[in-house]
Amino acid sequence: MVRRPVAWAVALVLFAEALGVAALNWFLGVVVDRQDMSLAGLDPHVMAVSSKTGGIVFGLYFALCGLVALLVAVRDRAPAGLGRVLLISAAVVHGLLGAVAWGLVGPTAFLVVVAALGLVVLLLMTYDHRPEEPAGAGPGTGTGPEDGAGGAGSPVTPPAAPTAP
Repeated sequence: MVRRPVAWAVALVLFAEALGVAALNWFLGVVVDRQDMSLAGLDPHVMAVSSKTGGIVFGLYFALCGLVALLVAVRDRAPAGLGRVLLISAAVVHGLLGAVAWGLVGPTAFLVVVAALGLVVLLLMTYDHRPEEPAGAGPGTGTGPEDGAGGAGSPVTPPAAPTAP
């Protein structure tokens, strides 16, 4: 199946993004701190600390999403509960980042972010919850619609029309 390789790829991409986002924001914080210039009266030290803190927070967020994808790959089971919510939020974040990347960075960055978005959505869709068929619902067991035994999926036939005497 394609499910496990997709989950491994998503985990790898999200861990790389976690490291990249944290490193980029840390670098930007160092640059702002060394330039010692204010932006509209803001303290440069506060801007540097905010950039570094934001990088750490977003890096941890992407790492947590990567951990969920890694657990999905190892267990080969659909993400449930908080893990599913985290992966859905990662897809939304990638959609927003893609829109911003197109306007600020260019089409190449947009394509990279949309590829990551596609992987996350593919992971969510390949592990979509489907109701399992009961163990005894095979042919000849009297529970399927082809047996006519009134199983859960059997067609309903209307009662016979009344006849006049």
